[in-house]
Amino acid sequence: MNIEPILTVNFFITTSENEPVRDWLKDMDRENRKIIGEDIKLIQFRWPLGMPLVRKMETDLWEVRSKLENGNIARVFFTVQDNQMILLHGFIKKYQKTPIKEIELARTRKNQWLNEV
Repeated sequence: MNIEPILTVNFFITTSENEPVRDWLKDMDRENRKIIGEDIKLIQFRWPLGMPLVRKMETDLWEVRSKLENGNIARVFFTVQDNQMILLHGFIKKYQKTPIKEIELARTRKNQWLNEV
């Protein structure tokens, strides 16, 4: 197994210097943060990965699919550029189909990040 990560993980930073995914994670209980963190770490060290952990949503946009301890399902949208994994948006999934507003927010942040690079 590779001991060096394939990807570096960074949080998307808004123009007001907030880190929405970091803030979202901080609001979770410790065990659920740990589950999501372990899933992200697995992607970091074994990229590229596919289902069931990673699902490609569209060009340059994927989701981490985490099953939380309380039966909830978390999703973290991310993009990958130059061996960087940028965490764009996280949410708790309440419906079978991912709400379009969640995808649109992640897409907007992805495009904003790509334009700044």
